[in-house]
Amino acid sequence: MPRVRVKRQRVVLPSKYVLLILSVVCVLLMIVTYTTDFISAPLSYVSGYTIVPFQNGIMEVGSYLSTRADDLKQLREVMEHNEQLQNEVDQLKIENSNLIADKYELNELRELYQLDQKYSGYEKVGARVIGKDPGNWFSVFLIDKGEEDGICTDMNVMAGSGLVGIVTEVGPNWATVRSIIDDSSNVSAQVLSNSKHLVVTGDLLLMEKGQIRFSQLVDDDSEVVEGDQLVTSDISDKYLPGINIGYISSVEKDANNLTKSGTVTPVVDFARMDVVLVIKELKNKE
Repeated sequence: MPRVRVKRQRVVLPSKYVLLILSVVCVLLMIVTYTTDFISAPLSYVSGYTIVPFQNGIMEVGSYLSTRADDLKQLREVMEHNEQLQNEVDQLKIENSNLIADKYELNELRELYQLDQKYSGYEKVGARVIGKDPGNWFSVFLIDKGEEDGICTDMNVMAGSGLVGIVTEVGPNWATVRSIIDDSSNVSAQVLSNSKHLVVTGDLLLMEKGQIRFSQLVDDDSEVVEGDQLVTSDISDKYLPGINIGYISSVEKDANNLTKSGTVTPVVDFARMDVVLVIKELKNKE
């Protein structure tokens, strides 16, 4: 016999009833939650393993980020402060350099004034050094005074405590000076204490030790010793007499056993020179 299939009918509740039932269930669960531990205990148990570690992780990350933000803020403040301090240090260095330069120039001017007073019998004019030959020393250099200021060749030049050199070339508003330390320089000099004559010659190589040479000293009685002062001789054809040159630093007898030679320490600082005095008087006036 053929089977008879019975068609089952679905029971479909209207949506309003479903909503009503869910609302009732929620209300019941809320009542149970507030009156018993039926729901809260399991939820607390579940949250202890899931939500709480997650919250702790978030708190740790937040704390780390907050700490790093504070560190970065402090680092930025420190860097800005350091930059400000560095600017102040740089400014102080500039001011200190200017003070040192001013002090050096003041000392130079004071020395020139004393030199002017010491050689008050000569008419002089002050000049600034505006250029020099290459090298460590002021062996040949330019000054900012020339023919317009009454400067001419063979005029003596002084600075510091004594003789610098002689004018060798003159322009309208400039002049060239060859100093006594130049290899081509020769100065007729004498020992101040006993008037013994000798010749002082420039030596740039020896000047690295702060000295130049002297020669042709006749001193049979060994009267000339280290420390004796040398000045320009009255028999010099270009240099005015009595200008301080330096002090003898060593003496030795020459191979001919007739003369002596040695070294001289100049009284002028030839490593640095900013201002000089030019004596406006010639040894041999025409």
